[in-house]
Amino acid sequence: MSSPSSPIGIFDSGIGGLSVLQALLHELPHEQFVYLADSGNAPYGDARGDAFVQERTMAITRYLRERHGIKILVIACNTATAAAVEMLRARMPDLPVIGVEPAIKPASFSSQTHHVGVLATRGTVTSPRVAKLVAEHSQRAHFHLQPCDGLARAIERSTEEPVPENPEATEIRALCAKYTSALGDFGQKTGQMDTLVLGCTHYIFVKDHLRALLGPDIQFLDTGAPVARQTRRILEQQSMLADIQAPAAPVRMLTTGSLSALQAAAQRWLGMPADCCAGVDVPQQALAAA
Repeated sequence: MSSPSSPIGIFDSGIGGLSVLQALLHELPHEQFVYLADSGNAPYGDARGDAFVQERTMAITRYLRERHGIKILVIACNTATAAAVEMLRARMPDLPVIGVEPAIKPASFSSQTHHVGVLATRGTVTSPRVAKLVAEHSQRAHFHLQPCDGLARAIERSTEEPVPENPEATEIRALCAKYTSALGDFGQKTGQMDTLVLGCTHYIFVKDHLRALLGPDIQFLDTGAPVARQTRRILEQQSMLADIQAPAAPVRMLTTGSLSALQAAAQRWLGMPADCCAGVDVPQQALAAA
């Protein structure tokens, strides 16, 4: 049984969910966290089908519950949320589950030109969940959706060699230019997009590249802070917040892929030491057996 002192579980297909963990650490500094990057199978959104993503989501959730006793799960992956969050809630109704999805609703309210660009993985862009979101808010804004094949993978690879002019950095710049250009015209005039939704948790880590391409006046929206606030609300409702008098607990960070890549990302983006990271094996499980 979980308790207020139990950790919050977070998982993503890779290191992109560190952007959500960063927001959670800011919002809930007294909580314990266990972050799992399924980098051995990343990225989910470019080529993985729904069945595979659902199986990984179930296997990882079972692992986090059985090995770490998590009290709540944050799925810090747009693709996994779209493919698996409803399945997971139905199969584990006793576990609070929070998903992430592109910030389409807030963008529809904040855009002044009523034209919004959305960058996401192909799995997210083509999901019924996102199609429903767009339909619900299309009266206020027109959404331009762009699948970004290869961008999340390039961001994953870039953590291995965090040097400004490494090949991955060059590839990231090229992909950002390609996909923002494909979206169309950005600006403040009628018909132009004045807002860009970062519909993959990896993309906030290339925000500087996107800003250099689009200029200072374009509004960027991601989901880290709203997800952190929702996590707090649910824990408060269930009287499961950690004791604020307790000292901040170390964050545990796990990966099914390259340990050095997670260590580099943890140090570069969160300022965390390499020894908070470890490699793990989370075998695939058939859904029927889960």
